[in-house]
Amino acid sequence: MLTAIIVVVQILASLALIFLVLMHSGKGGGLSDMFGGSVGSTAAGSTVVEKNLDRITITVAVVFAFSNLCLILRVK
Repeated sequence: MLTAIIVVVQILASLALIFLVLMHSGKGGGLSDMFGGSVGSTAAGSTVVEKNLDRITITVAVVFAFSNLCLILRVK
């Protein structure tokens, strides 16, 4: 039962991580421009939206890594 919960957490974290990485703006802007991140390419990465998106992405990445480690230890 615990393994199934860890697998579900890992699947949700991986899908969220894919979505959040796609939300980041690249060189020419990204999907985050639709949600208020369109200040321009000179200030890319310094807006409040981008900083919050970075924080959320890092948090989800830590959850993904932790669930991956728990799953590896659980399967052994």
